[in-house]
Amino acid sequence: MTHTPLLSPLEQLGWSDFFAEQVKPEEAGFAPRRISSVHRARIEAIDALGPAGLELPANINTANFAVGDWVLADPSDDMFIRCLERKTVFQRRPENGRAQQLVAANVDTLFIVTSCNADFNLPRLERYLIMANEAGSNPVIVLTKADTTEDAVTFQQQAEKLQPDLPVILLNGRSSEARDLLAPWCGIGRTAALVGSSGVGKSTLVNTLVGPDAETTQKTGTIREYDAQGRHTTTARSLHRIQGGGWVIDTPGIRTLYVSDVADGIDSFFSDITERASHCRFRDCSHVHEPGCAVQEAVMSGALAADRLDRWRTLSSENRERTPVLGRTRDNRNSKPKRY
Repeated sequence: MTHTPLLSPLEQLGWSDFFAEQVKPEEAGFAPRRISSVHRARIEAIDALGPAGLELPANINTANFAVGDWVLADPSDDMFIRCLERKTVFQRRPENGRAQQLVAANVDTLFIVTSCNADFNLPRLERYLIMANEAGSNPVIVLTKADTTEDAVTFQQQAEKLQPDLPVILLNGRSSEARDLLAPWCGIGRTAALVGSSGVGKSTLVNTLVGPDAETTQKTGTIREYDAQGRHTTTARSLHRIQGGGWVIDTPGIRTLYVSDVADGIDSFFSDITERASHCRFRDCSHVHEPGCAVQEAVMSGALAADRLDRWRTLSSENRERTPVLGRTRDNRNSKPKRY
């Protein structure tokens, strides 16, 4: 019979050897604290005992912190010392933005939440999966509002085809059963983050996971019936303790998800295309009209879906155009993309 080792209070918060090994001998007197929420002008932290102070120097930008970060602080005055290297980080490039926006850090599992209604969108789910894989977090698709439709299993089957061995969970976010269904990814000391559009039930699901006795709950809102879109009831990222163990990070709804700086993630997710592309007759094959194109041959034979190839082209082009090129002038948006 095997016994699960008891975790220290700090390990229950997500601390591990990965972070402990970064602390230098001369920093032994500093206190590890975890970022629990990020706001425009302040950040909040917790430690093994609960909420903990964290004072930032005047020149520090809160945008440089992510919920889930581990930092060192001087326990005598709560002054921030430095941020430890992240084990995983989920970030996105917002519309009209050149800098990546930090969403969550040190996340073990990324719950990609969508609902069994008009919000369900396979291309958007692909974008989340690419970014989850690039971040180093394990993706799980969570289909909410499964109790509102008779076609829930159809949504589940479509999502399962996006990636081999991809967990896809059907649930009602208000039901206590939801906590049991997600329990395999919510163990003590583990951290999950919820991402998805507004109105899909992320905050409702967070409230279910943290339980009725939680000190704080997330606001929830209604959605428009015709397009299943909701309001941004969550306006800041925040870390919450899950009832029974583990932590969950809630994030504001993302209306438009762009990909950039994730070329490796795209190639990995679309390996069925990139592997075939290596067998094309021409090295710079556009996979559109060239003779000897292994990708087009797969489309014509039915081995590769044409719409999947179209989505790969779209994402690859978007990644090139939205990823800043080092060594160029500040504005490189007019640089000519490489032909596909």
